[in-house]
Amino acid sequence: MRGTPAVVIAAALLLVSARAGVAAEASSDTLSFEVAAPAGGFGGWYGFPPGTVFRDSTTTHGGRFSARIERGPSSPSEFSAISRAYPVAFAGDSIEVRGWLKTEGVTEFAGLWLREDGTIPNLQFENMEDRALKGTTPWTEYRIVLPLDRKAKMVVLGALLAGRGTAYADDFTVLVDGKPLAEAPRVVRVPTAVETDHEFDQGSRVESATLSPSGVANLVLLGKVWGFVKYHDPRVAGAKLNWDYELFRVLPSVLGARDRRQAIRAINRWLDRVGMPPPCRPCAAPPESAQALPRVEWIRDRKGLGEDLSKRLVRVHRNRNTESEQYYVSLMPGVMNPDFSNEAPYARLTLPDFGYRLLALYRFWNIVEYWFPDRDAIGGDWDAVLAEFIPRLAAVTTRDAYRLEMIALVARVNDGHANVWNALDARPPLGECRIPIVPRPVDGRFVVGRYTDPERGRASGFQIGDEILAVDGVPVDSLASGWSPYYGASNESARSREIGRALAKGPCGSCQITVERAGTRLDVHADRDSIGLGSREGLTHDLPGDAFQRIARDAAYLKLSAVKVADIPSYLERAAGTRCLVIDIRNYPSEFVPFALGQHLVDRPTPFACFTHGDLTNPGAFVWTGPVTIQPAAPRYEGAVVILVDETSQSQAEYTAMALRAARGAIVVGSTTAGADGNVSAIPLPGGLRAMISGIGVYYPDRTPTQRIGIVPDLTVHPTVEGIRAGRDEVLEAALKRVLGREVPTPSP
Repeated sequence: MRGTPAVVIAAALLLVSARAGVAAEASSDTLSFEVAAPAGGFGGWYGFPPGTVFRDSTTTHGGRFSARIERGPSSPSEFSAISRAYPVAFAGDSIEVRGWLKTEGVTEFAGLWLREDGTIPNLQFENMEDRALKGTTPWTEYRIVLPLDRKAKMVVLGALLAGRGTAYADDFTVLVDGKPLAEAPRVVRVPTAVETDHEFDQGSRVESATLSPSGVANLVLLGKVWGFVKYHDPRVAGAKLNWDYELFRVLPSVLGARDRRQAIRAINRWLDRVGMPPPCRPCAAPPESAQALPRVEWIRDRKGLGEDLSKRLVRVHRNRNTESEQYYVSLMPGVMNPDFSNEAPYARLTLPDFGYRLLALYRFWNIVEYWFPDRDAIGGDWDAVLAEFIPRLAAVTTRDAYRLEMIALVARVNDGHANVWNALDARPPLGECRIPIVPRPVDGRFVVGRYTDPERGRASGFQIGDEILAVDGVPVDSLASGWSPYYGASNESARSREIGRALAKGPCGSCQITVERAGTRLDVHADRDSIGLGSREGLTHDLPGDAFQRIARDAAYLKLSAVKVADIPSYLERAAGTRCLVIDIRNYPSEFVPFALGQHLVDRPTPFACFTHGDLTNPGAFVWTGPVTIQPAAPRYEGAVVILVDETSQSQAEYTAMALRAARGAIVVGSTTAGADGNVSAIPLPGGLRAMISGIGVYYPDRTPTQRIGIVPDLTVHPTVEGIRAGRDEVLEAALKRVLGREVPTPSP
């Protein structure tokens, strides 16, 4: 949808969900709109925003009343919705909502919506956006089916309308595993300690702290002990204790300790109150086929920990959790990346106090220590990062400073997937607007690579190939150096890519960009504005035009930024008879094609990747999976396969390159990719922050790693400033010359 981003609707529906929970409790057996409620509402349902949702008696599907959602030019918000909620007191594998909709003059889209909420919201969500229900349509029954998430505590459903127009909704049905909700098996769920322990809901009671070097060292020890027990003690792993709040119970005594010995005594007294895990039956076995082993030898350091604390931690490790699922972490079925959705985000604490800020640090640091599959590729001393950020977070006094410090912390993982993705507005450069260019790193410089909008870009005064020297008088090198700690990436090419794009961003209004053009230094006065902020235009380095093109008599071209799985047979038919197929992945694929396309490029079962994932019974260990294999399928493309990559190729793009590279004789041309592959895992953090990390390790079948390394080309070709100014695609030119043995004129990128 071009008008209202789905993420905006998903976020705004949180308010609808919160209100709907109360309404559903009042009338959980009513799925029509026959029952009236005070103030013009209807029993069991909640409408948002006021003045756009009505109970209607003139247009119905069944009974005497329906719900009418009506929006005009002056309607508040970007969409309107009705909703109701159900506590998940039932068991099943799937949840389904059915409902009848009728539309009149809808400009964007209407639809049913269904979401599942747990400790964090939006475990599962669907709103029919992709079905593009707009215009005028008759009464029709629609359905949404989602897997019933094992962590869901509330199911919220309803109908919505984005844009303008009118939508009617009536006769909803909720089913579990295809049967009416009333027939689903009932489940009596015993509340966890996380749900019943509310002592620190309003704050940790530790507002700030003055820290000496020994005080920092004591907090480092506490953070490591807290995280170790969290993932090893079966009672903590089973949520018999609220481990976040247990941190706040011990924290004051550790902060008040005069020396190391007193801090250790405080930790021991705390663990005495917590108790020891019972003897294991059965006990956890060491990991099999391990790629990495846990870093837990420190628990045996009796000199550094004291004999009592060391013996206690060794006993916890010996009697560690043996369940296939923990409360604070589980592994996603199939993919096996870690799921941290039970971690509380404490979103109402916009500026968390020092105790909660320390919790954010401890939580993230220990997740990386025990569940980040590329821990061995971080670089540097991860223990030293913990010590460094304790005083940094203690010094925080504003919300933006807290968010910026957390961005800097997450960046230290050196993972292109790792960032605090909902706090990037706190990262430099500050400002919500941009000039209509996309700078890119070339030959150690930043040049104007493309326009975000060709017409506005040309009118801005910039020319393709201009080297950017300064922004508002500040040299680019100084800007890049100052911004770098807040731009997490797996390698420098990806970091430079992001910093280059940021050079176009800043406060709305006029700015002065100093450039070098044809050997002449000049100032371009341009306006930053908000036009096209959400556009991805210009962020790829592939050719304009259709996904498939015949770029020469004997050469076919396919760019994955516009590829459609359903059209792959057509692409192959049109490519038949050519000498080479150039597959351009200097972008992010629009659809998942490693197998759908790859099967037509191999002549035998061909492995192309293997993975590692965490081990729940051995936290900190990562084990190998078997290789992933492409099975051949007809028709087979008989020509040479050439794959184009560069720093824009990241994550799914890199995985796709690995798969297509498996074709016999295939070559990869371009420059090293971003080096961040593997399904991502989200990490809720205090203050409502949302970080991510790569959740599985991705390797070639011979177990050569890809994290931080990327996809290394067979033929390395970097674009030049001269080539960009001339409008040439030097990477594509070199690829065609390598395969066809001659120069081939190519379209401009």
